[in-house]
Amino acid sequence: MKKQKVKKTAVHIVQKELLQPYNPVTINLIGAGGTGGQLLTALARMNHALTALGHAGIFVRVFDNDIVDTANLGRQLFTTAELGQYKAVALINRINRFFGTNWKAETMRYDKSSLNNMDLASAIITISCVDTVAARYEIAEILQQLTNHYSGRNRVKYWLDFGNSRSSGQVILSTLEKIRQPASEQYRPVEILPLVTDEYKDLLEASEDADETPSCSLAEALSKQDLFINSALANCGASLLWQMFREGILFNRGFFLNLADFRTQPLKVA
Repeated sequence: MKKQKVKKTAVHIVQKELLQPYNPVTINLIGAGGTGGQLLTALARMNHALTALGHAGIFVRVFDNDIVDTANLGRQLFTTAELGQYKAVALINRINRFFGTNWKAETMRYDKSSLNNMDLASAIITISCVDTVAARYEIAEILQQLTNHYSGRNRVKYWLDFGNSRSSGQVILSTLEKIRQPASEQYRPVEILPLVTDEYKDLLEASEDADETPSCSLAEALSKQDLFINSALANCGASLLWQMFREGILFNRGFFLNLADFRTQPLKVA
């Protein structure tokens, strides 16, 4: 009788320098609003835990040129004392004081017109928490250019994108180049995770007509985004990053989340 061939489970083995780095792993966090602010706190907790476990930890730069206004209070992590400050500065100052880190705030947009320093633009992991489709495409273009022209120590490897509507959202991990995979008898290692801007181009373009005008009040902001969608995405997305650092193997490279019916759908590595 002919033996049936068993289909191996697809996995992604994480770049080794994330697991046993000599220096802190660099992360560029783009966007310090609803999701970015929540995620920054999660990253600080992650860094504290990693260093306690003997890891070199992470180093984060936050890019955002927006300032805190009254509509941000309540839904985003800002106080009245921070009104008029740059969001990135307010958040980074708070994190550095609380956790004793030396992370940096960049009060600029992460776009081609602002970035002329490849050392600043490039990080091993780029995390985007942006509101517009155009911003995602521009980030993708910058990261691809860095992959082609930058070969420094912080050469970009991974892109983790966060996006949401009123009560749903997604977090998707991509690679910017082939990540060398070890041989495995048990699994089928996958060296490329497709870019969100390629894989979900139709979905992104379908959402392009969404209302992206700034909100003038908390009530108006809550009509566009649920109070807890950002924190729910940030915590689940941070769990994916934690799995990368601690386990070094991914069976899922993201997820789709719907808070309206409390449903999460994992995105399998394929």
